[in-house]
Amino acid sequence: MKARVKWVEGMMMVGESPSGHGVVMDGPPNLGGQDLGVRPMEMLLLGMGGCTQIDVMMILNKSRQQVSSCEVILDAERADERPQVFTRIHAHFIVKGRDLSEKHVKRAIELSAEKYCSASIMLGKMAKITHDYEIIEED
Repeated sequence: MKARVKWVEGMMMVGESPSGHGVVMDGPPNLGGQDLGVRPMEMLLLGMGGCTQIDVMMILNKSRQQVSSCEVILDAERADERPQVFTRIHAHFIVKGRDLSEKHVKRAIELSAEKYCSASIMLGKMAKITHDYEIIEED
């Protein structure tokens, strides 16, 4: 897998993923950025959220759960000193749908965390990662 990150100006960069998609990254003004894009560490956190959400949705779809909406809210802390690695990440899933099985939702999140989500398993080598969920039943 190969990716490219090209400097634009100041602290702004454009990243190109192996699949050919682009994303703007930038630093805060106090570091010479213009605040015109996602910070690189934010991108890492978003990547974990996307990775685990794909797993959870695939597992719930295979379980024939009628999901209308799934959101994961990430709350993270970083070390105060350099390197400012993530030390704690909490993922809160909000799953909406009809006739959702709590057992299936819980199991999907556990499988993602323990077996499938490469991003969270990798970040878990440095950070304490926790998960919880809420299920919202729709009519």
